[in-house]
Amino acid sequence: MIPKEKGGEVMSDPRREQGIAYECVKCGAIVSSEELELRGGGVKCTYCGYRVLKKIRPPIVKRIKAE
Repeated sequence: MIPKEKGGEVMSDPRREQGIAYECVKCGAIVSSEELELRGGGVKCTYCGYRVLKKIRPPIVKRIKAE
């Protein structure tokens, strides 16, 4: 459901790059913060135009020592 190919070439995964990645709630596309800044700084999906994005959390598990 996430658009990975655009124009025949595979797009890089924004989660691996530096910066914050957002996921569109409607279409599931992953949009980087740099891509949003290029579009004028507004919060809008660059694929479908929906205005609800959620921040992707890193897949790191925090361990807390219990005593």
